[in-house]
Amino acid sequence: MTTPILVANAYAELSADLEDWGPRAGADRGTPQMSGRIFYEGGGVQIGVWECTPGGWTITDRPDHETVQILSGRARLTNADETSVELSAGDVLTLPRGWSGRWDILETVRKLYFIAG
Repeated sequence: MTTPILVANAYAELSADLEDWGPRAGADRGTPQMSGRIFYEGGGVQIGVWECTPGGWTITDRPDHETVQILSGRARLTNADETSVELSAGDVLTLPRGWSGRWDILETVRKLYFIAG
């Protein structure tokens, strides 16, 4: 039997100070800086909170699945077919394995994320 992980105060954890994760590799617009905190990692799953300052980058053939909830900020997500959506606090989205497109962070974004291989 696996013991569940309990976050006693999820809201406090999501708004806590984050670790500096450095610049976003592959950025082609701006100089986006990332920070975050990993709450759980194991069995091909990672759960955490991520923050990034304005900038943009392309993703080609995403290697995993990611579901996120935007906690604050604004971003534009553009699919490979050029359709796009603007994201803001409260929005939830899933990017499937194999997704290609672009992230453009318009205002510093903080998101809760779930990644599964």
